[in-house]
Amino acid sequence: MPTSSVGVFKIATRGPGDVSGLMTTIDSGAIDPSSILAILGKTEGNGGVNDFTREYAVAALCTALAPRLGLSAHEVEQRIAFVMSGGTEGVLSPHITVFTRQEVDRRPAGLSGKRLSIGMAHTRDFLPEELGRSAQIAETAKAVTAAMADAGIADPADVHFVQIKCPLLTSERVDAANARGNKTATTSAYSSMAYSRGASALGVAVALGEIGSDIGDDDVLRRYDLFSKVASTSSGIELMHNVIIVLGNSAASASAFEIGHAVMDDAIDAPAVVAALKSVGLGIAPQSAEGRELVNIFAKAEASPDGSVRGFRHTMLEDTDISSTRHARAAVGGLIAGLAGTGAIYISGGAEHQGPAGGGPVAVIARLAI
Repeated sequence: MPTSSVGVFKIATRGPGDVSGLMTTIDSGAIDPSSILAILGKTEGNGGVNDFTREYAVAALCTALAPRLGLSAHEVEQRIAFVMSGGTEGVLSPHITVFTRQEVDRRPAGLSGKRLSIGMAHTRDFLPEELGRSAQIAETAKAVTAAMADAGIADPADVHFVQIKCPLLTSERVDAANARGNKTATTSAYSSMAYSRGASALGVAVALGEIGSDIGDDDVLRRYDLFSKVASTSSGIELMHNVIIVLGNSAASASAFEIGHAVMDDAIDAPAVVAALKSVGLGIAPQSAEGRELVNIFAKAEASPDGSVRGFRHTMLEDTDISSTRHARAAVGGLIAGLAGTGAIYISGGAEHQGPAGGGPVAVIARLAI
């Protein structure tokens, strides 16, 4: 298969509509806009159903990139995978991570081993009554397989992070299902976020062989012994299909970057974060590994559903003022930021079936000198 070169650029933002950093990087020649495959971002919204900073950020990016690509803003959104995760509680800092991919004739001299590769795929649009159910699991599994092929990754062991943007339910979407004589998995918009995230994560687990394919509607948000070690799913109001981004290492890549991961067993699992850093040749802050540089960390966070962490009660699920996902992002974000030496990291809340209950995957991308 052809050799590809994947680039990764982390750019700070001053607000969800700020595209100046990206435009400056493009103007400098560091990024060819035609090579942009995906943009992952953290916005300073509440991360809930009504967090329109996600949609605002995507609209701003599409509008800015449209003239550079000779496309309409709508066409840009169809071409590039945008995943905006709301919520920068605590020390987390708003930013975007831009992934580029270009075909090259051959690998640079001296480059060996597997290097960062990225692939993208979309599911079909879902009906509201399919969210959080087996249809979403099955369609996601098919799309993950397609994204792996797009990334040039054949071995599931080489997949280190699968980022998915998935839909949620609104009252209008629930009403539409009812009008057809169908019931949705839940009538709560907020609860639907968890159902959609969970079913999407189980789809990743099926695709990668982490669990069997004999799972159904009743397993979602109930069988927490079923999970993926590399899935990261984020729900939003702005779409009705799943956008899948597979990140892994491939021998067909000529990238100067490498990705590795580990799995946090709970929200205070610092050794797992250290293990993830070590998997790409890095240590804790300040990173001083010669020839290697931390680019970004991606992790999931959730309040343990059993109400405790290592035998001690937590109150994240009982707080009526602040949602548990916001508590979890702040807690895990603070832990990882301290080890990474930066708050500009991608921490997403709501880890249903994404790692063990109360924990979650953590992936690290490093730049290697070549």
